[in-house]
Formats: sequence, structure tokens, C-alpha cells
Amino acid sequence: MKTKMTGTGLMLPAIACTWLMIASTPLHAADGEAVYNKSCKMCHASGMMSAPKVGDADAWKALAAKGRDVLYDHSINGFHDKGMMPPRGGDDSLTDEEVKAAVDYMVQNSK
Repeated sequence: MKTKMTGTGLMLPAIACTWLMIASTPLHAADGEAVYNKSCKMCHASGMMSAPKVGDADAWKALAAKGRDVLYDHSINGFHDKGMMPPRGGDDSLTDEEVKAAVDYMVQNSK
């Protein structure tokens, strides 16, 4: 017995493949402001645990002078000096991309 494939029958696998490609591709880069508001603001708005406040140009200028790679490393892995920067700001659910986007947001808004 032969089955006849209709146009609709052929489209379902194509739609499924297209959906998988779309679902696995990020729509846009991490939103630094959203990550900041969700996970960083508590400390970096108030200065809690000696966190440099967003908007404090002098503090961020000194940090930025160390280079973005150092800032990213300290933010992802944590850092202890005068204060304490917990890894990923204490939010283990953040990806490296999200942490970097938040760092970029804070540096940009502290010039």
C-alpha cells in the first residue's frame, strides 16, 4: 500500500527544523541594564560591601584602567580586596555573557 504525501505532510518536518534553529539561536545579546537591575543593583547602587556605585566616575575610571578582561574575570569569578565581589554577583544563574553585559552597562553609565 502506497501512501501519498501531501504538501502539508512535507511542511511539518520543515517547520519543526526551522523552529529548532530559531529556538537555539539567541535573539539578541544580553541586556546589561536588565541584568544590572536584577542582580547587581542592590550593591552597586548603594555601595554595599564597598561595591563601586554606578555613576561614581572616579571609582569606575580606576577599575576600567585595569582593563575589561580583569573586570569581567573579577565579576565572573569573584574578587576580594577592600570589599567583596561574589562570583556572578551572587547569582549563579547568570551566564558569562550576562555578567559581561552588566559590567559594560555599569562602566558605560559611570563615565
